[in-house]
Amino acid sequence: MKLRYLIPSFIAALTMFVSCSDEFEPTYLGEVQLSSSYVAIPQEGGSTAVKVTATGDWAVDAEKIPAWLTVSPAAGGAGETTMTFSADAAIDGRTAELLLTCGGKTQHINVIQGLSTVSKATCAEVIAGPDSKTYRVTGVCTAIANTNYGNWYLQDATGQIYIYGTVDKSGKYNWTSFGIEVGDEVTVEGPKTTYNGTVELVDVQVISVNKSLIKIAEIDPEDAVLPIEGGDFTVTLSNKGQGVYVTVPEDAASWLSIVSISGNVVKFRAAANQGGDRSTNIVFKTTDGKKEYTCEQAVSQKGAIIAATVADFLAAEIGTTQYRLNGIITRLYYYKEDVAGFYIADYSGETLVYKASGFTGAEAKPGDVVTVSGQRGDYKGNAQMVSGTFEELNHSVTEISIADFRNLPDNTEAYYRISGEIVNATEDGTKNDVDQYGNFNLKDSTGEVYIYGVLTGWGGAKGKFGELGLTWGDKLTIIAYKTTFKAKNLVEGVGVYFSHEKAE
Repeated sequence: MKLRYLIPSFIAALTMFVSCSDEFEPTYLGEVQLSSSYVAIPQEGGSTAVKVTATGDWAVDAEKIPAWLTVSPAAGGAGETTMTFSADAAIDGRTAELLLTCGGKTQHINVIQGLSTVSKATCAEVIAGPDSKTYRVTGVCTAIANTNYGNWYLQDATGQIYIYGTVDKSGKYNWTSFGIEVGDEVTVEGPKTTYNGTVELVDVQVISVNKSLIKIAEIDPEDAVLPIEGGDFTVTLSNKGQGVYVTVPEDAASWLSIVSISGNVVKFRAAANQGGDRSTNIVFKTTDGKKEYTCEQAVSQKGAIIAATVADFLAAEIGTTQYRLNGIITRLYYYKEDVAGFYIADYSGETLVYKASGFTGAEAKPGDVVTVSGQRGDYKGNAQMVSGTFEELNHSVTEISIADFRNLPDNTEAYYRISGEIVNATEDGTKNDVDQYGNFNLKDSTGEVYIYGVLTGWGGAKGKFGELGLTWGDKLTIIAYKTTFKAKNLVEGVGVYFSHEKAE
């Protein structure tokens, strides 16, 4: 089921009820009776009540209730209940079909608010217009994102909008029945919404499809992905128009060039790539003498993976460039009780790594030092690494008491996680410093250990500990390896900051 929106197909069928009386005959099932199965709410907003008489427990399917409609109560028990349907003022007419279930039987409730009107508009006018208004727009299909629901991009001379769902006259998602291909001119009709900054028309109906005279017949290589060292890319067109017109997009002019145009075959050449992944969309045009037709082909080129700090990654643009991060797992990320990634931190910051290939939660744990690569993504304004790969567990870090840490042999390759209170070091030859380097004793219930320097995070520089704002009595957790200080019977743990708690 497509959950984000519910735009029913019965809009036209219900319009007649707006001009009729609000008095409807009750509808009957053996298990539940409604005083009306049709609910009309004024366009300026308001509430309408329906009486429910049931023989047992009943409920309205919550997934069918759109965001603009409030149903109260949405569930009840045996007897008589007054159910109220409320909505704020609507710019355009809107409808919903709800399902009330009782005793295994289902009653349909049709809700309508106002009259649905359609405005002819350009993409720019849709973008500038209000949400919830219904528009009719004509443009070219530039890309198809999903063929289950019919998600695609429509563009005209004024801009581009996203089509989120394409339905037939019965309201069903039936993509193959529309015959829409990239390059076709399509007229659609549907309501506008804005989702995470993207302007969309939702569950549109197709009014007409004007097939393009030019289409992509064949490409070489077939996956349209060029190697890092560069190479040729050939596009063979099916063209019923007058000639072929193509230019290299401005965003790719520095690395992609046209080698030749021979009839309907166009050859491009990509230069070697010294940076990250890059891509572009090439537009091919033809004309019948009156009208211009287009089709589009994406091409990408593999690039070097850029080693970056977390701060650099967060500052990067959203795109397909690959970045490699090295840092400490601070915590796991769960989605519906399943591990779906982890947070990684270095001295410069922290970011979410979402569903990296090769990571299930068994490969590493919080505190471990890892390497991961992937693309800069974003979800609801929050940066994250996507399309990632869990590359390496650099150090498996063991949590240990300070007493056990002191008894370890020296080993700069083995890392441990220790926690304790920051206290003064009193042994001869030691010094105390919380303002710059991080020299002090770390104390837990089992003992104390001298810490000779703490970095502010993985990859951080020495002498920056004071920037953490810690002081005596604060509880500090560090990742450390064991060494012996100046051949004395003192233990040092050269550490990397993990977390802290301020003293009360």
